[in-house]
Amino acid sequence: MKKIKYIIKRIVHMDFGNFFHVINDVHKKSKKNQLSIFFDMIYCGFKYQAGYMDYALFEMYKMNKYERNTVITRGINNNFMVKYNDPKFIHIFHNKVEFNKHFDKYLNRDWLELDGKNKNEFASFCLKHHQIIVKPVGAQCGKDIEKIDVSERKLKDLYEELIENKQTLIEEVAHQCKKINDLHPDSINTLRVVTLLGSVVACYLRIGNDHNPVDNFNHGGLVAPVELETGKIIYPAINKAGELYEDHPLTKKPIKGLEIPRFNEVIELCENAALEIPQVGYVGWDVCVGKDKCFFIEANEFPGHDIYGLPPHRKNNTGLLPLFKEAEERKFEE
Repeated sequence: MKKIKYIIKRIVHMDFGNFFHVINDVHKKSKKNQLSIFFDMIYCGFKYQAGYMDYALFEMYKMNKYERNTVITRGINNNFMVKYNDPKFIHIFHNKVEFNKHFDKYLNRDWLELDGKNKNEFASFCLKHHQIIVKPVGAQCGKDIEKIDVSERKLKDLYEELIENKQTLIEEVAHQCKKINDLHPDSINTLRVVTLLGSVVACYLRIGNDHNPVDNFNHGGLVAPVELETGKIIYPAINKAGELYEDHPLTKKPIKGLEIPRFNEVIELCENAALEIPQVGYVGWDVCVGKDKCFFIEANEFPGHDIYGLPPHRKNNTGLLPLFKEAEERKFEE
């Protein structure tokens, strides 16, 4: 019944224009009949809780029923969030200021919340840090995050502007290690580390592109999975358009074959932090591999599933759901 309710809700809110555009796009790629694609999409919606974008993104039209059962679709991802994230506690992750307060010891940088009354604190912060990162408190997907050179601004005017724009969290610019920085120096290229019930189940390196100050996949960035056993990238990076890159398109630095520095420290950091608020058991942590230590940029209580097990990153055409189920089984056996 829950599955049917989810599908009905998705249908009610469906963008039908885009729905048929996606059908046509799949038709061009697969050469399959459009009517058969339509019915297969509907079937996958009921059977696997897959939205039509999931169907195209994960190329479910190329998968058999066993392979389809391994995909973390939108509905399955939602189920993990509902099952393991207590609504009473998710505000800690949704609100960036609350997150910084709770996880301050893991941040490795100065930060300040603007409240309309602390202009002097803001001025002192800017004297200490000539470049700052400004963030809306509840922003998602890197939206409205900016890097500002405060030496070129009138601080009083800047303060009022940030208050008006609701960009009320300011932070010292994080600094990443040389190996990660060389890939794309204009952004902090974070590791998206996903924990489920205290265990790391997936890790992806997200890399900025086109001088964009954020590395988000939905804002033009690239993403490549990191092997949990080795900390190594064995696949090419991909962007939202599905273009593959073994080397970064801007800097020409190799992505495939890169080994993440201090990867064991990354895993330990996230698994320790996951114990801080056990009521939120499904989290996507954004980790910066710094010059001397690893630390958090932020975290998300509703990790996006659109980078999980993309077709060029799959072994034996298998998605990530079995790894998530293994983490559940381990926890329940304790």
